[in-house]
Amino acid sequence: MAASELYTKHARVWVPDAEEVWKSAELLKDYKQGDALLQLRLDDGTDVEHKLDPKTKNLPHLRNPDILVGENDLTALSYLHEPAILHNLKVRFMDSKLIYTYCGIVLVAINPYETLPIYGADIINAYSGQNMGDMDPHIFAVAEESYKQMARDERNQSIIVSGESGAGKTVSAKYAMRYFATVSGSASETNVEEKVLASNPIMESIGNAKTTRNDNSSRFGKYIEIGFNKKYQIIGANMRTYLLEKSRVVFQADDERNYHIFYQLCASAQLPELKVLKLGQATNFHYTKQGRSPVIDGVDDAKEMVNTRHACTLLGISEPYQMGIFRILAAILHLGNVEIKARDSDSSIVPPNNAHLTVFCDLMGVTYQDMSQWLCHKKLKTAAETYIKPIPKLQAVNARDALAKHIYAKLFDWIVDHVNKALRSTVNQNSFIGVLDIYGFETFEINSFEQFCINYANEKLQQQFNMHVFKLEQEEYMKEQIPWTLIDFYDNQPCINLIEAKMGILDLLDEECRMPKGSDDTWAQKLYNTHLNKCALFHKPRLSNKAFIIQHFADKVEYQCDGFLEKNKDTVNEEQITVLKTSKKFELLVELFQDEEKATSPTGPPPGGRTRLSVKQTKTRPGQTSRDHKKTVGLQFRNSLQLLMDTLNATTPHYVRCIKPNDNKHPFTFDPSRAVQQLRACGVLETIRISAAGFPSRWTYQEFFSRYRVLMKQKDVLSDRRLTCRNVLEKLIKDQDKYQFGKTKIFFRAGQVAYLEKLRADKLRVACIRIQKTIRSWLLRKKYLRMRSAAITIQRYVRGYQARCLAKFLRRTQAAVTIQKFQRMYRERKRYRRMQAASLVVQCMLRAYMARQKYQAMLQEHKTIIIQKRVRGWLARLHYKRSLEAVVYLQCCIRRMRARRELKKLKIEARSVEHFKKLNIGMENKIMQLQRKVDEQHKDKKAMTERLNSLANSYAVESEKLRNEVERLRLTEEEARNNSNRITTLLEELARLKKELCDTQRDKRTIEEWADKYKLETEQLVAELKEQNLLLKTEKDDLNRLIQEQNQEMTEKMEKALAEETKQLECELNEERSRYQNLLTEHRRLEDRHDDLKEEMTLMVNIPKPGHRRTDSTHSSNESEYTYNSEFAESEESARGAEDVTKAPLDMSLFLKLQKRVTELEQEKQSLQNELDKKEEQAYRARAREEDEQNRARGAELEYESLKRQELDSENKKLKNDLNELRKALSEKSPPGVTAPGSPAYKVVMEQLNSSNEELEVRKEEVLILRSQLVSQKEAIHQKENKQTMTEAMPCMEDVHKMRDAGEITQAYLALKESNRLLESQLQTLRKSHENETEVLREELQSVKEDNNRQQQLLAQNLQLPPEARIEASLQHEITRLTNENLDLMEQLEKQDKTVRKLKKQLKVFAKKIGELEVSGQMENVSPGQIIDEPTHPVNIPRKEKDFQGMLEYKKEDESKLVKNLILELKPRGVAVNLIPGLPAYILFMCLRHADYVNDDQKVRTLLTSTINGIKKILKKRGDDYETVSFWLSNTCRFLHCLKQYSGEESFMKHNTPRQNEHCLSNFDLAEYRQVLSDLAIQIYQQLVKVMENILQPMIVSGMLEHETIQGVSGVKPTGLRKRTSSIADEGTYTLDSILRQLNSFHSTMCQHGTDPELIKQVIKQMFYIIGAVTLNNLLLRKDMCSWSKGMQIRYNVSQLEEWLRDKNLMTSGAKETLEPLIQAAQLLQVKKKTDEDAEAICSMCNALSTAQIVKVLNLYTPVNEFEERVSVSFIRTIQIRLRDRKESPQLLMDTKNIYPVTFPFNPSSLALETIQIPSSLNLLFLTRV
Repeated sequence: MAASELYTKHARVWVPDAEEVWKSAELLKDYKQGDALLQLRLDDGTDVEHKLDPKTKNLPHLRNPDILVGENDLTALSYLHEPAILHNLKVRFMDSKLIYTYCGIVLVAINPYETLPIYGADIINAYSGQNMGDMDPHIFAVAEESYKQMARDERNQSIIVSGESGAGKTVSAKYAMRYFATVSGSASETNVEEKVLASNPIMESIGNAKTTRNDNSSRFGKYIEIGFNKKYQIIGANMRTYLLEKSRVVFQADDERNYHIFYQLCASAQLPELKVLKLGQATNFHYTKQGRSPVIDGVDDAKEMVNTRHACTLLGISEPYQMGIFRILAAILHLGNVEIKARDSDSSIVPPNNAHLTVFCDLMGVTYQDMSQWLCHKKLKTAAETYIKPIPKLQAVNARDALAKHIYAKLFDWIVDHVNKALRSTVNQNSFIGVLDIYGFETFEINSFEQFCINYANEKLQQQFNMHVFKLEQEEYMKEQIPWTLIDFYDNQPCINLIEAKMGILDLLDEECRMPKGSDDTWAQKLYNTHLNKCALFHKPRLSNKAFIIQHFADKVEYQCDGFLEKNKDTVNEEQITVLKTSKKFELLVELFQDEEKATSPTGPPPGGRTRLSVKQTKTRPGQTSRDHKKTVGLQFRNSLQLLMDTLNATTPHYVRCIKPNDNKHPFTFDPSRAVQQLRACGVLETIRISAAGFPSRWTYQEFFSRYRVLMKQKDVLSDRRLTCRNVLEKLIKDQDKYQFGKTKIFFRAGQVAYLEKLRADKLRVACIRIQKTIRSWLLRKKYLRMRSAAITIQRYVRGYQARCLAKFLRRTQAAVTIQKFQRMYRERKRYRRMQAASLVVQCMLRAYMARQKYQAMLQEHKTIIIQKRVRGWLARLHYKRSLEAVVYLQCCIRRMRARRELKKLKIEARSVEHFKKLNIGMENKIMQLQRKVDEQHKDKKAMTERLNSLANSYAVESEKLRNEVERLRLTEEEARNNSNRITTLLEELARLKKELCDTQRDKRTIEEWADKYKLETEQLVAELKEQNLLLKTEKDDLNRLIQEQNQEMTEKMEKALAEETKQLECELNEERSRYQNLLTEHRRLEDRHDDLKEEMTLMVNIPKPGHRRTDSTHSSNESEYTYNSEFAESEESARGAEDVTKAPLDMSLFLKLQKRVTELEQEKQSLQNELDKKEEQAYRARAREEDEQNRARGAELEYESLKRQELDSENKKLKNDLNELRKALSEKSPPGVTAPGSPAYKVVMEQLNSSNEELEVRKEEVLILRSQLVSQKEAIHQKENKQTMTEAMPCMEDVHKMRDAGEITQAYLALKESNRLLESQLQTLRKSHENETEVLREELQSVKEDNNRQQQLLAQNLQLPPEARIEASLQHEITRLTNENLDLMEQLEKQDKTVRKLKKQLKVFAKKIGELEVSGQMENVSPGQIIDEPTHPVNIPRKEKDFQGMLEYKKEDESKLVKNLILELKPRGVAVNLIPGLPAYILFMCLRHADYVNDDQKVRTLLTSTINGIKKILKKRGDDYETVSFWLSNTCRFLHCLKQYSGEESFMKHNTPRQNEHCLSNFDLAEYRQVLSDLAIQIYQQLVKVMENILQPMIVSGMLEHETIQGVSGVKPTGLRKRTSSIADEGTYTLDSILRQLNSFHSTMCQHGTDPELIKQVIKQMFYIIGAVTLNNLLLRKDMCSWSKGMQIRYNVSQLEEWLRDKNLMTSGAKETLEPLIQAAQLLQVKKKTDEDAEAICSMCNALSTAQIVKVLNLYTPVNEFEERVSVSFIRTIQIRLRDRKESPQLLMDTKNIYPVTFPFNPSSLALETIQIPSSLNLLFLTRV
């Protein structure tokens, strides 16, 4: 099909645009051959005309179908051209927030300028082990691919990261190295991966700076080789640097900074150790203030300084060397502030005593005079003489700057060398992965030597890239056996030849540098003469004679020739270097310049130029000439670049192209013009062009068949997929050149897939229209019939209803008229009577009211007059008083004013001299007159006082008289007023009585009238009350019902609250279990690590050393069950030691959590301590009671002695017989070996010894019974004391008489002697036990001392650590200490509990026995003498016969054989298949029962310890075998249940039969060992989960996501070069049935092994969680899986898993709930995603998914067909707004390593132990049934 045929109406194309580079448009009419214009309509609705080029007639680029937009791989697009690439990147970046995209073999990374949560450990684990095409594009995918190819192909790899400054090259390289460090780990304990990552802060501080484009721009290129050993673990690294920008040290443009390390030093200048550097703020130094931007937003330079120093320490740079580095850097800053003044036009001088130069000399250890001289002078050498010549100021300043740059470059190289030494490995390197972080293509307004070198390097890299891409294309075609035609691709070898060939630009530049009078102008002329008009890639600017233009692969670049020669020379004053070399106080400085050679020219570089380069010089051989030491920068750079290219060519390259989306650093903002410019420069478009030149679209036959099955007819479908595809393509595409058939794939030219998609869409559209037509017709027909039937039915019912309503209306109308007649008559009569009575009442009330109102008015008027009188009088008095006060005040003011005036006059007069003189004339006379006047006034005053006193007395007497008279008059007046009032009152009372009489008469009549009325109303009221009573009863019933409902509701609320609280407590319990089981997992991991290290050390040393292991001390019988704890504690100590060795840096959140945990542990410790004190007190009381009982028992010792004599009498005869038999056996003449083992005498002795031991045990039990019996008879014995004494003497005499025979006396003596020996042996046993206890205490004291020493060592180590590590170490130590204390306290508490329980049991037994004895026999009626008088009839004490069935006996030496045959060599698939489930556990318990029965604590301890160690050993040996792990998990749980079932505790015994209760353990409490076995079972469970996960892991993604369970639902989209795993099931791929079969296998095996049902449920729940988590994680990382059809597939697969749960009766296990996140993700893929209602529904539905997961799925949602629509950005923002209040973890992926806490519910066995038979196949014949 011709391409022009695709340009039909509604076809979409791309047209050029000045702003957006490319715009989308739609054809308004078909294109016809020969048309010069195209009628287009843009997306904004604007109609435009697009003119075609009359020469080329090239049509605009066609747009890809919408289903191809947003593809992971750009090569998967049908149309491969620039606008398609740009649009695809923009859609992924802006809409889907995806920054990574594949472009063939290239990973395109767009800088988001925002921190994204896609680099965590969970993402690393998700990409680890995955194929590169199976997951979404990511830097981790490239790293994994390189790591995998290195391991698979055993070939070194390289990752080439390139891009502009600010595009994210350094960050990408850093994440790649982090991936290697996380996935591979290190081969030693030196943490090489941490050192590799720690090199980043150092290199960033000395090699990165702020530019206008990037706040952390790398100003040098680096190539890091990460070395791996044969196990592909990191063992070391090596770094090579290129192109250090030295000019930044002395010059920075606006809004830029110098290297970070200078600002870090200035920010830390106040530190005590840095004060000697005499630094200040960065704005005080010339070298750090030129950019006028000393601060970066969000960056704390002081904090970064701490990180840099920490990294230096980690890499082995000691403190003295660090201070040396800081001294050199500070000296550079001070050197920049040295002021050089011009003495004249040809000379300059440094002012004397320059402060900064003085500091520079002090820091460098050189003399001030020498440095100041050579800063302003230079040395000229001729053949005969040497001259010292002054230099002008400009050259001196340049020389100073050149020195600073040179020092910094040397320091940079030294640090790089030191970092390489720290990263270098002593182990041989097997392979390496190199990470190249280098400049991208650069072009500025002014381009100089630096840009020339950078672009030259990019030309070489681009050539290598093109060749690699071409090679891959060729390999693909040859592999598929496609006819190979040469693809024409851009070869930039001519451009490289122009630069580096003979007589090239670099060659001419070096030649000009060797000329004595060479200059930039002459070099430019040589270039013009050599290359202009001869090379098509070299041009000369029209308006310049000092510039040239090179046509690079990316763009044309104009270079300015100014400064090329000086920058190529890169010289520094030799004498200045010599001065620095002579430093005797600074060793590091001398070390920097120890290999320094003489400079080529003393001339400093001129000012200006954008950058200056530094190339690390290679080491030279001693025999080289001086010419080799004078290599130019260009030559050195060319050699190092060639070395780099050789390295890259020897490796497999992987390409990462970083794109800068905008220049303003705005997050997720895309500038198309900038992006296109970088895409052209980085080679992405060239990759696309090479792919488009061949067959870019590639389909497997199965994928093509599945996608385009709709275009085939039934007769076209054959069994051979390849033949089917060939036939269909021949019909659909006539041009055979548009496609090719390979071995496994079909190759299409560009645009053919779009054509096929168009045909498919047209076919589906026609089919959809037909289906819609039929469905709509059927629906409308069905709706019409339903409506017609409904209408007829409604009419029938409505008409009947209307007729019935009419008849009812007529009847009601007639009845209503009759009722109205009588009702109206009754109502009118009643109303009339009511109105008559009411009128009379109203009249009476109204008249009384009017009379009262009139009286009240008169009374108020009278009182008002009185009030007015009083008020008016008060107002008048108040007015008079105020007027008087005002007049007095006015008088005072006037008098004061006059007085002031008079005073003023007097003062004026007093001031005048004349007045003063006048006053002095008559002053004495006036004084005398005033004195006399004063005396007279005193006399008058005295007289007036006397007169006033007399008047006052007379006034008082007169007042008293008047007061008495007034009182008398007042009383008279009051009496008169009372009399008048009384008369008035009497008259009023008379009138009132008359009126009341009339009223009474009238009321009487009224009452009589109302009586009849009241009677009627009362009757009515009674009727109403009855009605109300009925209503109240009804209300009462309603209230009772309401109260019941409320009670029920309250009960439900309480139950709900209780359930919630219970659920919360269960969650807390599960969390605590999970923490505990995680600790067990970590403990087991550290144990395995410890064992592995020991094995490695053994292999490395290759010298067999006897292993030492501390054995447990000998414990008493009461403590034997705790023996295993010492080994357990030892393992914990080793685990803690391992943790201390491998500590990670502490972050603040972890510190706070651990601090909180420490507080909780301390509180728990305190509570345990309190409980322990209570238990100790209880134990103390129990011991006190026991001592009282022992004191009471001492009184019965005499009775015990008498009984003992009786026993000795009966024993004498037996001993006599035994002695005779021994004499006979020994007296026989026999050979010397007759007494050897196996001889008759030896057998007799052994038989006698055994019988003696058995009899001794029997006698011991009888003595215990007699003791308890005698204690109860103590009182009766005391009452018969005299009688007892007599009866005791009689048997003594009789015994003496009976033992007169010498033989009998001898035998009695021997018997007493044997008893004494027995007592002595018992005493020795007690002494040994005491010594053992003493030894145990000594060992504990020694362990405490060792712990103290260890604590002191740890404290000393902590003091040497940095602050953060010290905090972490102390915190870890504190947690360990508190945990140990808690464990010790818990152990003590449990011991006390057990002691109390034992004492209680003993008391109960004693009380029961005493009661039985008191009932059965009355011993007080029989005296002890009577008992002893009958020796032939000894006392027969009844003893309970024990049943010893259900036990297995074995010898001590057979224990290892038991463990070997029953545990180590038992195979689940072999012998164990036909055994009873849990038979090994039953056998071990039966052996344990026998050890408990014989009271052998050592045997119990060793058996349990050997069993546990044997299980651990077999699991370590065959830990990857599922059946083995499942078998021993089942048996361990059964053994644990047996220990519980037969422990004797009531809570476990209630499930037993009476026979099983008789088999309970009698001597030992093994609760501690139950805990140890529980921990072992937890470890086995976790190992089982891990084994099952490893088996299921490869099946999950393929079976749950990729396999099409419902065939034909999901269509396959085109794929690119990064081929994904096919979604069509091929042979060997896993399906859902594979998963179900594997689950069936797991379930059947566990059931066969007898695993507890509850444990099976927990295992299945864990497996379902893993299935759901892995599936969801892959869904979140795979864009091609997020579609509507895939959601349907997932829901169907989940339903199959649920059906499997129902078949196995496991629906109550909680496994279904673990799949809820996956179910909701599948529903999210299928629901509508348009309106706000849809958003609300999604938010309420997806409660098991986090916000990040919901947004990720919506961003990744990709339509597979054109009928689906993408999710709009606005809808995603709506979802984010609605979910912003959720409090949840920001983690994107589910934790696949999470393991639910496991519990082991008690499951007693109904199997009787005595019925168990041991098969001979177990080889356990040495066991004896007892």
